Amino acid sequence: MPWLLLFGAIAAEVTGTISLRLSDGFTKLVPSLVTLAGYGTAFWLLAQVLKQGMNIGVAYGVWSALGVALIAIIGALFLGENLTWVQVAGIGLVIVGVLALEMGGAH
Repeated sequence: MPWLLLFGAIAAEVTGTISLRLSDGFTKLVPSLVTLAGYGTAFWLLAQVLKQGMNIGVAYGVWSALGVALIAIIGALFLGENLTWVQVAGIGLVIVGVLALEMGGAH
């Protein structure tokens, strides 16, 4: 169950971040409200994950790595932002690092 909540937190954070981009500096009401709701939901879900006993390093590592990767991909595919091969490699290294963190903690 904590993994499902963690993936929900990631989805909420990604939604909030994309909406932040679309809010145009909090000048557009609907994207601004979605930003606040997304971040609030993300932090609440992350708190529930930690309450259920997931290691904070693993939870935050997975949350941040997948969040960065998804935001970069969405930005490139839908928002006209550039994504170079060096950036793609960097995202891959972050994900590999989080996997190493998770596997290193497994008993």
